[in-house]
Amino acid sequence: MRIRFLGGAGEVTGSCTLVEAGERRFLVDCGMFQGGGEAYQKNLRAFDFGFDVRQIDFVLLTHAHIDHSGLLPRLAMLGYRGPVYATPATIALLEVLLPDSAHIQEKESEWQLRHRRRRGSSERGISPPLYSVVQAQSALRLLRPVEYGEELNPADGVQVSFQDAGHILGSASLQVVLGQGRRARRLVFSGDLGMPDRPVLQDPSPPPATADLLLIESTYGDRLHRPLPETLDEIVAAFQRTQAAGGNLVIPAFAVGRTQEILFLLADLVRSGRLAQLKVYVDSPMASRATEITMAFPRLLDTETRALAAWLKAHPKKMSVEFVSDAERSKQLNAIRHGAVIISASGMCEAGRIKYHLRENLPRSESTILIAGFQAAGTLGRRLVDGARLVRLFGEQVPVRARIYTVGGLSAHADQSALLGWLARFHAAPGQTFVVHGEASAAGHFAEAIRQRLGWQNVSVPEHDQTVTL
Repeated sequence: MRIRFLGGAGEVTGSCTLVEAGERRFLVDCGMFQGGGEAYQKNLRAFDFGFDVRQIDFVLLTHAHIDHSGLLPRLAMLGYRGPVYATPATIALLEVLLPDSAHIQEKESEWQLRHRRRRGSSERGISPPLYSVVQAQSALRLLRPVEYGEELNPADGVQVSFQDAGHILGSASLQVVLGQGRRARRLVFSGDLGMPDRPVLQDPSPPPATADLLLIESTYGDRLHRPLPETLDEIVAAFQRTQAAGGNLVIPAFAVGRTQEILFLLADLVRSGRLAQLKVYVDSPMASRATEITMAFPRLLDTETRALAAWLKAHPKKMSVEFVSDAERSKQLNAIRHGAVIISASGMCEAGRIKYHLRENLPRSESTILIAGFQAAGTLGRRLVDGARLVRLFGEQVPVRARIYTVGGLSAHADQSALLGWLARFHAAPGQTFVVHGEASAAGHFAEAIRQRLGWQNVSVPEHDQTVTL
């Protein structure tokens, strides 16, 4: 058996693992690389396997985030026609996310072309979309639903089980058993794990008792999240500061998961009296649709969230939420000079409507930008977090005068303590553990924490495109 780490090794995007066992070949995740100047070229080279992609038997998808799913249309473009297995909620989200990803790429390419033409620059070197909206919609036909706990047999001698990972709606950890009897081998893929005791979703399900091979994520493997009560204090402080200064509060938020969690927390703060009546704009068609999908799967939500949803329905004037889909209405929000709470995507400020709101509010010292999620290296969001005083938006230099707040307790990813707690539920150390989906420093620190805290010795951090034979 061979494992090839095609992405998500020493970095947090591009998650994709190729498993070759006997005559079987399959992928776990098929994610897009994001952030940094090399991402586009890495996406172009992502499926340079040395064999035809039509020789892949099936794809297993842990969840809908683009860094785990965003190259599915490109895989299909190159000739893959097999099934892609995912939970029903993941499929519902992908029906929104994949066409939106293609639409953003098409618009970015069009903007580059117009910008160069206006400047009289050469049109050579413009990056075409990795795939079109039509190609993304075509790839959706490959999706096949699998419920949590259902036994899936995607090929002879292969058994797969999806378990709730508690990260975003429909997210899963995977248990894959290859072979039968004494020769059977159990592979466990953590996927992205959520924090326990957090609002909206159920807690992550425990792993199986044993595994021959484990891939564990490490996005926050080198740190602990701020306790949720402290995070709520920071949100309240950001609101109070912005209200006093007479500006707007702009929140870049991932459309899936983070937007819904922020809405929950704002509503909870209003219900408890810590925030006054609010007017919130969710300016992201994808986030609006993701919120609808979230509420369509109530069995996946925790008890607190269902209760708060009922309270909001009974008290509609306490917190007004406008879901903005129309582009003209989105532009009108930029005329609001104070009192607006604008939640918009993308969460790392790399594309979408958030860039327009940042262009309008970053130069204003009275406004506040609340960073509420992980910002990958090379992204605009990371530059803001790192203290940039000047950023480039739509080809222009924009000064950063707004107050930047970074709240660390809202992550959809488990922190080091939660990750170790999940691993501790194995009855014995896996035969071999690979630490993935973390920047090199975080993955290295977490690998050492596993050795020191759990006593596991066969733990390593793979490199990009490394192949391991087991």
